[in-house]
Amino acid sequence: MSNIKEKDIIRVKITGIQKYGAFASMEDDYNGLIHISEISYGYVKNIHDFMNVGDQIYAEVLNVDENCKQIKLSIKDIDYKKDGVKLKRMAETKNGFAPLHDHLETWINDKIKEITDNF
Repeated sequence: MSNIKEKDIIRVKITGIQKYGAFASMEDDYNGLIHISEISYGYVKNIHDFMNVGDQIYAEVLNVDENCKQIKLSIKDIDYKKDGVKLKRMAETKNGFAPLHDHLETWINDKIKEITDNF
């Protein structure tokens, strides 16, 4: 049984890259996958923009399958190239999209007025 557990930050070596994610190897003969959705909060067009085969990076353990010796990994919330330290994300506001909704009608009417005044 491995000492790798969920939420651990571990060092891995990238062993393969596909359109859907990157494969990694780590201690105790475990293999891992960093799914493309776990690379960045933004759109990932090309995984090679983040890593290449042979790179040694840090990854966060999301899930461990002891029977298959497979691990689901993520690099979204950590400094994966430098030291694996957790990154701080800006907190989401309580208002969400409400301010946009509240002002949308006014902005539309202002734009319509601006367009019609120029004719």
